[in-house]
Amino acid sequence: MGNIMDKRTRSGIWTAKYAFLNAAYYAGFCTIHAYAAVYLLAAGFTNTEVGILLALANVLSAIAQPVFAAFIDRRGILTNRRFVFASIISIASLVLILMFIPRYKPAVFIIYMLIYTIQFTYQPIVTALCFEYKNAGCDIFFGLARGLGSASFAVTSAFIGRLTESHGVKVLLIADLVIMALSFVSILIFRKPAVSPAPDEPDQAAVSRDVDKAHNNMWEFGKEYPAFMLLLVSTVCFFFAHNMINDFLIQIIRNLGGAETQLGYATFLAALLELPVMALITLLITKVSPNDMLIVSGVSFLIKTLILVFAVDMLALYVSQSFQMLAYAVFVPASAYYVSRNMKEMDQVKGQALVSSAITVGGVFSNLVCGRILDLFGIKVMLITGSVICSIGVVTVIIAMKKRNG
Repeated sequence: MGNIMDKRTRSGIWTAKYAFLNAAYYAGFCTIHAYAAVYLLAAGFTNTEVGILLALANVLSAIAQPVFAAFIDRRGILTNRRFVFASIISIASLVLILMFIPRYKPAVFIIYMLIYTIQFTYQPIVTALCFEYKNAGCDIFFGLARGLGSASFAVTSAFIGRLTESHGVKVLLIADLVIMALSFVSILIFRKPAVSPAPDEPDQAAVSRDVDKAHNNMWEFGKEYPAFMLLLVSTVCFFFAHNMINDFLIQIIRNLGGAETQLGYATFLAALLELPVMALITLLITKVSPNDMLIVSGVSFLIKTLILVFAVDMLALYVSQSFQMLAYAVFVPASAYYVSRNMKEMDQVKGQALVSSAITVGGVFSNLVCGRILDLFGIKVMLITGSVICSIGVVTVIIAMKKRNG
């Protein structure tokens, strides 16, 4: 009985620490990403300029993620934890600069692009930290911790939407600084023990670990994991639609008669519904394969987008947002477990980073295409375009997940 209680206590402590790290990260993700268009439009940018800025930021992060992951996989001086430290300090410094410079558009463009890029770049490293510590014997309830990150996003969004509408976009920069301070504390206390406890139960589903060689050459990596490469293609398609909705949600809401307050409610609803689903998936992962979960996720991304094509009021938008619990909330843990189960240990940080890169590549195309479509043709054409591309992703993920190899 004592050993069981000790195990539960250790699990609770590590899960709480990782949940704090996730909560701080996704609060920052909310203010930097979800409200990017709000901040930039208030700074005098057009929809097309916002799209270009976000596209460039996504390109930079899509390149940076696998590059830094490859360095981390080599087990040198750069570790997951040190990279998170550096990212937090960099964002806080850039936000301070943004607060005290005049609203000179070229300067705002460059600084905000860097903030957006760095925040996205260290996202897969936060995920990789969990599996690094789990492999070292630290028992972490990934789904619950990640779900609490989504809950933090939800709460942040609900408050920030109303505050921004009442007091202006300067609120966003102040919130960023507070959140970066919390993020610094969260990674400071998330320290691997000097002597890691032995895992109580090895992961029987995991593949055998090859600690001698990482596949840093992308051609070799692709040959080793062909199904995973198809998954990356489908991920680009899903997140074209997903980023289209998130980045231009304020315009969709205004088209339906809402404003920043409704933006807060809509993002709150979507993020709040992620928590129970992510926690449940961690319990179901031993019975339902990540492959099947990824197919369910892809279909849900498509349904979420199609609802908006035919939306005529805010109720339809809220229904669309509710599909977040089967789309994004399923995709995040399912893709993480897919990488953990199907890749060798020395490739796992890179695998997590490539999923995140595919997400950002989807964002690149979304930003470049959707901002321009929005300016030229309006909301409806933009949403139809997203639906078509997302449907291609559904077909691709079904093919990928039926393959036997990773």
